Amino acid sequence: MTLYEGLPRAVPEDVGMSTSRLGRITPVMQGYVDTGKIPCALTMIARGGRLVHFEKFGTQDIAAAKPIQFDTIFRLYSMTKPITSIAVMMLYEEGHFQLTTPIAEFVPHFKDMKVYTEDGSAIVDAEREVTIKHLLTHTAGLIYESDRENHPIDQRYEDADLYGGDLTNMIQKLGDIPLIHHPGDAWKYGMSTDVLGYLVQVVSGMPFETFLKTRIFNPLDMNDTGFSVRVENADRSSKVYEFGEDGKLQAIEKVHAATGPLSFFHSGGGGLQSTAADYLRFCQMVLNDGELDGVRLLGRKTAELIRMSHVPPDWLAPKRTGTGFGLGFAVVTDVADTHTLGSLGTCSWGGMASTTFWIDPVEELIGIFMTQLVGADSPFQAQFRILTYQALME
Repeated sequence: MTLYEGLPRAVPEDVGMSTSRLGRITPVMQGYVDTGKIPCALTMIARGGRLVHFEKFGTQDIAAAKPIQFDTIFRLYSMTKPITSIAVMMLYEEGHFQLTTPIAEFVPHFKDMKVYTEDGSAIVDAEREVTIKHLLTHTAGLIYESDRENHPIDQRYEDADLYGGDLTNMIQKLGDIPLIHHPGDAWKYGMSTDVLGYLVQVVSGMPFETFLKTRIFNPLDMNDTGFSVRVENADRSSKVYEFGEDGKLQAIEKVHAATGPLSFFHSGGGGLQSTAADYLRFCQMVLNDGELDGVRLLGRKTAELIRMSHVPPDWLAPKRTGTGFGLGFAVVTDVADTHTLGSLGTCSWGGMASTTFWIDPVEELIGIFMTQLVGADSPFQAQFRILTYQALME
C-alpha cells in the first residue's frame, strides 16, 4: 500500500469484481473531461477493505496545465459533515450527553429559540428545544437558504455574515435567527453541523480542529486532512471551478469560506480539505463498525445506529427518493425508489464542489468520486455509481 492509496490493493477478481467491467469507467470519465463538463476526476473503489480501482482524469489547474495527481488535495465542503458527526458520536459514547439532550445545555445561545410561522409572516416560540439529535439529522430548523421566495429568513442569514468571524461568533449569530420550522417537524439541510462542531469544542475543552486532528485524523493516518493545506503541499491543492457565462470552466478566485490562500473557516459543515486516500480510510472505518487497522474510534452498536435512518424517507423527497437520513449521512431505505443500483443501508453524502462517496455495508463496498466543480448539473456521479455496481460478480 502506498500513502496515496489509503488501503491495500487487490486484484478485482479476488474480491468479487471484474477487471474488464471496471475498465468501463475510464472512457466515460475521460469523456466528461474531454468535453469540458468537469475539470478533473479521481475515481476510487474498495471492496472488503481492499482497493480495486483508482484512476485519475484531467487537470487540477487548467491555466497551468497541471494534471491531477493521486494525492491531489480537494475541498470537501459538505463531505466534512460525516466527519463532524462521528466526532459528536465519539463524545456521546464517553457519556457527555444523550442524543435527546438540548443543545442549549452546552450552547446557551440556543435557549428559548424562536420560529417563523409557515408563511414567514410572524415569529413564535419554539414548541420544543433543539436537541443534539435534531442537529445530527438536520431536523433542527437551521438552513442554508429557504425554499420559498422572499422568505425573511434568507435576509437574516445574509445580514449575519456567519463566516465573518470565528466559530464562536458564528454560533452566537445563529442563535439570534429564528428557525425555519419547529425542531423535529421537518428535514431542512443547513447549518446544523456547524453547531455540532462548536459542541465538540465545548464538550472536549479543546479547539474543534485540534479534536479532529488528535482523535480522528492522526489515529486513522489521515495526514492530509484538515482546515488548511501545509505550505509545502500547496502545489497539491486543486483549484475550484465553476462555469462562466460562456459555458466554459473558470477558476473561482474567492473560494467560499476561505480565510486565506490555503486556510478555510473551521466549519463542521464544510471546512475540511482532504485527499481521496484519506477519505477512503475514514469510510472504511465507518464500514468496519468504527475500527480500522486496530484503531477503534466507535463501538459497533454506535456505528450501527449512525447508519440507520432516523427520519421518514419522504422528508427528503423529491430529490432523494428512497432515502432517509442517519446521524450525519443519507441512508438508502428503498433501493427501487432511488432509481439506481445499490443496497439497503447504503450511506452517502457529497460536497458543493461535486465530490461524493457512498458506503455499502451489504456489498462491503466503498465508492469515492473527487472533482472540484461548483454548480454542476450532470449525471457523472450517478454514472460512476452504476459503473461500480455493474462490475460486481460475487
